[in-house]
Amino acid sequence: MFKVLKTEGTARRGEFTTVHGTVQTPCFMNVATAGAIKGGLSSLDLKDIGCQIQLCNTYHLHVRPGDTVVRDMGGLHKFTKFTGPILTDSGGFQVFSLAKLRNITEEGVTFSSHIDGRKIFMGPEESMRIQSNLASTIAMAFDECVENPAAYDYAKDSAKRTVRWLHRCIAEMDRLNSLDETINKKQMLFGINQGSTYLDLRVEHMKEIAELDLPGYAIGGLAVGEEAEVMYEVIEAVEPNMPKDKPRYLMGVGTPINILEGVRRGVDLFDCVMPSRNARHGHLFTSQGIINISNAKYILDESPIDPDCDCPVCRNFSRSYIRHLLKAQEALGLRLAVMHNLYFYNKLAEDIRKALDEGRFEDFYNSKKDIYGKRI
Repeated sequence: MFKVLKTEGTARRGEFTTVHGTVQTPCFMNVATAGAIKGGLSSLDLKDIGCQIQLCNTYHLHVRPGDTVVRDMGGLHKFTKFTGPILTDSGGFQVFSLAKLRNITEEGVTFSSHIDGRKIFMGPEESMRIQSNLASTIAMAFDECVENPAAYDYAKDSAKRTVRWLHRCIAEMDRLNSLDETINKKQMLFGINQGSTYLDLRVEHMKEIAELDLPGYAIGGLAVGEEAEVMYEVIEAVEPNMPKDKPRYLMGVGTPINILEGVRRGVDLFDCVMPSRNARHGHLFTSQGIINISNAKYILDESPIDPDCDCPVCRNFSRSYIRHLLKAQEALGLRLAVMHNLYFYNKLAEDIRKALDEGRFEDFYNSKKDIYGKRI
């Protein structure tokens, strides 16, 4: 399912084959939390901006419209009209980030919906059943994402529970994939590495779940408040213990710099709401750094967001017009800004792949690492 085509240092150029198509890695996955990109982009738009994998969220779709509704509509591919691979997050992160009150037991978590307050129980089996109804290409194991910093003993106990939950996820997915009524009988399960910022816990946990020979592995519980250098240290500690022949996914990360640093440390897949969220507030990524399109200096600026960008937005609209739309709170402004930022991220991944193909990733990294995070 996954083949490493080329390496440069720890960085990897790969090819990930799924039942819904082949993905070229490194790859940035576009986050369509509830089945759509916030800002008015459909799955059809994603094809035009280079998206290879769409990411949807188990918790949000379970709450609304309901995973059984999606199942009855034929699964996420038919529901959203996205034809490529779809990854569904397990819902674990949302349980721990959105729920004000929650009760964690060995069986799972009881919490209140952030929509209407109704009580919801979710454990490994429930997460697998919801994701099976969604019929995604890749399902994520149900895990506990602890806060950073977390007490060592709690992080250790949580990581052990996450392993026990992973075994239950595997058993339930095997059962679901054997049922006649299951939409995607080849749904894959990725395990998630946890252990807070404690390197010994991270390494021990990764070694344990690597023995389960899953289709892919993720590093979770990062980019939730810790310093970027701490995140990089965790990746460096975990990476040597991750299977070489399986895709590696850094969850919820991140900035263009984070992606460059992650690839350099051996990561293949990334996702983050940052490009769409920042776009909705006028913060746009360019080849020269980050601009705030709301600034007054762009009132009469006829140039595109990024003169070096070939996205549909930069080919057709000026900074002045996009600034006006956002200031006027026109929905089109959100759509155009989000489209540009996502194109930038997908193009960044494409440029990284090309640099790896040509054996010049380190040069590419050095030429971009001080630019992409700069605010203009």
